[in-house]
Amino acid sequence: MSQPNKPKGEETASQGVDAPASTAADTPAPITAEGILPADHWAQLDESYEDDADSALDDAATSTASITSSILNYRKIHGRTFHSDQGNAQSWFANDEAQRESMDITHHAFTLILGDKLHLAPLEKRKLHKVLDVGTGTGIWAIDFADEHPEAVIIGTDVSPIQPTWVPPNIRFEIEDCTGPWSFEPNSFDYVHLRFLLGSIDNWDLLMQRAFEACAPGGYIESFEPSSYLESDDGTVTGKMAMGQWGKLFVEGGRRMGRSFEVYQKGTVRAALEKAGFVDVHEENFKVPIGGWPKDARLKEIGQITQLGFSKDPEGYMVFLAHTLGWKREETLVYLAHLKRELCSSRIHSFYMQKVIWARKPEA
Repeated sequence: MSQPNKPKGEETASQGVDAPASTAADTPAPITAEGILPADHWAQLDESYEDDADSALDDAATSTASITSSILNYRKIHGRTFHSDQGNAQSWFANDEAQRESMDITHHAFTLILGDKLHLAPLEKRKLHKVLDVGTGTGIWAIDFADEHPEAVIIGTDVSPIQPTWVPPNIRFEIEDCTGPWSFEPNSFDYVHLRFLLGSIDNWDLLMQRAFEACAPGGYIESFEPSSYLESDDGTVTGKMAMGQWGKLFVEGGRRMGRSFEVYQKGTVRAALEKAGFVDVHEENFKVPIGGWPKDARLKEIGQITQLGFSKDPEGYMVFLAHTLGWKREETLVYLAHLKRELCSSRIHSFYMQKVIWARKPEA
């Protein structure tokens, strides 16, 4: 990983690090046909982890205000809130305060990954008049972008009204299911931004077709989608560990929901962009460390912040999928206890892959 703002894997986790810790991988266990360990496996493991957690950064503040009380009809699963059923939308992560804080921390880490940038598309400030943020979540990216571009109007859409009301004057949030018909005028946005929609979209081709219609001629679209799998270069993450199981659980849960968590692996976004008619397609792939194990100071900081965001609320990411897989709450919590210990171990050198892809709509 030679460039601080662009992890590429040149500095491997095996360089100058301790030996792997004793982990769940040491305990034999039956594996299903899909490579997924049964839910009761985690309760049977000897908890042989060392409490060697890296020091975390200070907690990040989060906004808890909502847009309107008329649509705050959240579903609850095991005490966690999720967006209410609207159209064909499927948001699998929680939308309560704990999860929002985790999202905002992750946003900060991802901004550092991009070299303190909010985008990689070659946007020209003088041509930015109207911007759409699809799946805005807490709205933090849209708010940051609105601050950087006071001359542009920013619209953030989501199925959950979890965005703050104290925002820059050039931004507004709307409740909209991006998998349904879009309510925007054709050719009206100079930049369309989409982030972390894996597992929520049933038809990526249709999504990108609607984005193409909404994008102005000469305008840009940019997508940010991660891999679901947690990996290592030195064997410190194995298939029988909680971290090694994470991606498999999401892929199987997504299969049962009719949604894909392998958007990164299958090149889904690029194919959909090209099919929709976008041109000049570019992509970058980043290796995002989890924890303070990298030698490079900037990557170490990114890893520590990513670790903090992840360990803040893994339950918020996991509980809906675990429910879909038929896991009991107690089984989910035991699995997450193993996951948290692995996340906090300085002897495990994990990362996930992140793809950034941008393209342009041809001039009329």
